Amino acid sequence: MYARPRTVEEAVAALATPRALILCGGTDVFPAHVARPINRPVVDISGIGALRDIGAEAGFIRIGAAASWSDIVAAPLPPAFAALKQAAREVGSIQIQNRGTIGGNLCNASPAADGVPPLLALDAEAEILGPAGRRRLPLSEFIAGYRRTALASGEMLVAVRIPQPSPETRSAFVKLGARRYLVISIVMVAALLECDSAGRITGARVAVGAASEVARRLKNLEDDLIGCSASESPSSRLRSRHLEGLSPIDDVRATAAYRKEAALALVGEALDRAAGASHGG
Repeated sequence: MYARPRTVEEAVAALATPRALILCGGTDVFPAHVARPINRPVVDISGIGALRDIGAEAGFIRIGAAASWSDIVAAPLPPAFAALKQAAREVGSIQIQNRGTIGGNLCNASPAADGVPPLLALDAEAEILGPAGRRRLPLSEFIAGYRRTALASGEMLVAVRIPQPSPETRSAFVKLGARRYLVISIVMVAALLECDSAGRITGARVAVGAASEVARRLKNLEDDLIGCSASESPSSRLRSRHLEGLSPIDDVRATAAYRKEAALALVGEALDRAAGASHGG
């Protein structure tokens, strides 16, 4: 079966078919089926225009699940979204950025998904539609583990919602790979800082990807950054103990020890970049 619904309601109805596979940009689906056919029913949601919408609503900014990385880069989003835009510019090639979607990146649930740390730093939530209706989950609960999400049978991710940030909130994204582009991350970090009129940090969210089964926030570090002054580099408060919640592995791209060391350096860099943006640097 191949279905190409025109509305999300039609898509949910099509997903009632057992083992149905959602297809949109295809940048994860097609590489996963190299040299073998797709032997499952396909629900192609690429024709649902509403899933590409990006805009503000009731105190949130809502990004449709089918919005491409290029759509996100081009969208007039607040300064707090700089980290997400930076990540979008580093997802594969420009061709991948034109086709790959934010929803696909999240539903693939790879530990090295570049979109996840910036969205965790933005305190994003997943908007899900299924036979039982619409529900929302914090992104940290939506990504349930390695290649696993909280989607139930017949459900689909329809949008990502982010609380409207203050105009003064700033963020930064830093990625380490074997080369500058067209590479899977060894480690990546997103940092978001909220500051008062005197430049003191009043809120911080820092997330690290590719260093655990799922990307993780560094809550202890976030707490220790509160009160950091404009004249103090936030990286000066960073300690190795702040990374104790990470659990990197050895693989073909890097050793666990290297990832841990790199994460420490990248967290410091992301914090100082975000602070520089906050202070007009």
